[in-house]
Amino acid sequence: MARYEWISFTTDYGLSDGFVAACHGAIARTAPTVRVIDVTHAVRPGDVARGAAVLAQTAPHLPPAVHLAVVDPGVGTARRGIALRTPNGLLVGPDNGLLIWAAESLGGVAAAVELTNPRWFAPEVSRTFHGRDIFAPVAARLAAGAELADAGPAVAPSTLVRLPDPVVTVGDGWLEAEVLTVDRFGNVQLAAPGELLDALGPLLDVGGVRAVRGATFGATPVGGLVVFVDSAGRVAVAVNSGRAAVVLGVRPGDLVRVATAE
Repeated sequence: MARYEWISFTTDYGLSDGFVAACHGAIARTAPTVRVIDVTHAVRPGDVARGAAVLAQTAPHLPPAVHLAVVDPGVGTARRGIALRTPNGLLVGPDNGLLIWAAESLGGVAAAVELTNPRWFAPEVSRTFHGRDIFAPVAARLAAGAELADAGPAVAPSTLVRLPDPVVTVGDGWLEAEVLTVDRFGNVQLAAPGELLDALGPLLDVGGVRAVRGATFGATPVGGLVVFVDSAGRVAVAVNSGRAAVVLGVRPGDLVRVATAE
């Protein structure tokens, strides 16, 4: 099995407690030369979809790595712990849909195993901290070159938990799409791919608010609404020097209609 120099780490743990540090420590105990890239630890607690979206949009831009992700409201229940192999890296975390979009962004699931080998875990496993006691040690072993098959039995990729595909609907001169994420700037990322904007005009109506199509935030005066293709290739809405999520009154999971303005 190939070794990896990097582990990426995505969680909803925040930074006010020692949870992230404890996981870093678990990695360092097993693979002290492996470096960790912290993707984010600011996912809203239990927001699996947000964690999945952030990881999927970030992983292709990272070096070859083991991608460790833990947003796990079902910790300690019957949900499985899994590791996935893709053509461009490995993923480790709970089987709750968190890893699938990222796996697809890395070329698709080539193999999957359930994490059942206790020799790969911490000597004592907390029922509520599998990130430290199961997932981090497993990620470290895989980064150090251990075989994926030794982590546990193979599972059929078709049995992996998958999040519902976000809603995207297209009509003549309009599209309607689910809000996929809202970033810290208040920019609203829709699930619609950016090329769908090609069928719309330069002046738009976004949920009843006038907007322009543009390439960046400065395409409209301060306070104006702009619809653009973001760095992940999705349709997004922003306010120049403001927060589009507030102007539109939306949050992840809401539907937003973008139409050519009359």
